[in-house]
Amino acid sequence: MLGIDPVYWRFFRGLLLVYLGFVLLIYLVQRRLQYFPDPSPVTRPLGEELKTLEELNLQTTDGVRISAWHWPGKRPENILMLHGNAGHRGGRLDWARGFNQLGYGVLLLDYRGYGGSDGSPTEQGLYLDAQAALGWLQQKPGRVIYLGESLGSGPAVELAVLQPPAALILHAPFTSAVEVGRRAYPYLPVSLLLKDRYENDRKITKVTSPVLIIHGERDSVVPFRLGRRLFDLAPAPKEWLPVPHADHNDLAYTGGKLYWETIQSFLEKVLSKPAN
Repeated sequence: MLGIDPVYWRFFRGLLLVYLGFVLLIYLVQRRLQYFPDPSPVTRPLGEELKTLEELNLQTTDGVRISAWHWPGKRPENILMLHGNAGHRGGRLDWARGFNQLGYGVLLLDYRGYGGSDGSPTEQGLYLDAQAALGWLQQKPGRVIYLGESLGSGPAVELAVLQPPAALILHAPFTSAVEVGRRAYPYLPVSLLLKDRYENDRKITKVTSPVLIIHGERDSVVPFRLGRRLFDLAPAPKEWLPVPHADHNDLAYTGGKLYWETIQSFLEKVLSKPAN
């Protein structure tokens, strides 16, 4: 190259080839970096309060079998719980207990590849999993509330656009997976590489249901500002609960009484109005 020392050029070219090879590798294995499922089948929990818990095997429209639990409540309404990108439904049982104690039924879904469900997770696959769970709940009386935790905010928002719920609760959500990826991998062209994009910021403007967004002020996984930006984009009626000192996985614990009272107040207001 004219004006460039051949030694430097060879060094630069070598670095470029290494970087491009690394980018290609990341592109090929990206879903392993985006999803962290525990694929193990989940044992039915024991205990007197859980004797009504029902184990479900649901079939998606693309033929994948997914596992879930339904925990009936005293009220006719049910919460469809769409969890985050790690673990399985067993790790959300204590959280679900809080909603059940408020009187709500809870459907704890494990996406494809999680908790004994067949298949492997993808964005479109998770959307189909959420639709299958909703289809089962729609056979029961009472309205349905969607709860999306972190990654689960993606299928929750998608489903809310297609089939509006009585209410939508988003727990540590993001604007898009691209934004989260850019923060985690600032040295990669994430916007060019990412397959599963979960563009909540583009879809939330089409949501017609009341929305409650909850986010920890010290969230180290999904920056607090992303949750706030999503709230700003959401149409009214909407409510915002920032939880001081909370990180990504301890919102309910750190929020404590305020967390549960805010959810209860929000849902009581929403459900006091007749269904459309």
